[in-house]
Amino acid sequence: MRNQQIARIAGVGSGTVRRHFPSRHALLEAVFRERIETLCVHARDLTGRADTRAALLEWLGAVTAYAATIRGLAIALTRDRAADPEVAHEHCASAQLTEAGDPLVRRAADDGALRPGVTIADLLALITGIALATENHPDPAAEANRLLGLTIAGISPHQ
Repeated sequence: MRNQQIARIAGVGSGTVRRHFPSRHALLEAVFRERIETLCVHARDLTGRADTRAALLEWLGAVTAYAATIRGLAIALTRDRAADPEVAHEHCASAQLTEAGDPLVRRAADDGALRPGVTIADLLALITGIALATENHPDPAAEANRLLGLTIAGISPHQ
């Protein structure tokens, strides 16, 4: 969606949109901010759970559902990761999700519930790929969940 379309839908001029959001990245940050914060809070809530594998999988499922059903989020995550490190900062969605999910990944890895070497960046890249692959599916959330299940079978030891 272009700034002009966004401005029309919001009932403001395109100049107003540009003044408040000097770049597309800034606009996307604002659009996704609340949802990303919700996922980060959810990760923090799950960090203390005894079953570290279940906690990680619950959070990954939530991130996958958001990425698959909120149009534009997966591509924003892709662009965040591809951005020049000087441009990407702590407020970008990928950085926030990485910071929030890393303790879950470390705890699961420490408990042997995750294959050695798997990182939060790996998992977010897989989720982003799943979300992009299911974007045009009639039921993107269900298909993304199914593909996440296949992915988990490949990254998590059988328990």
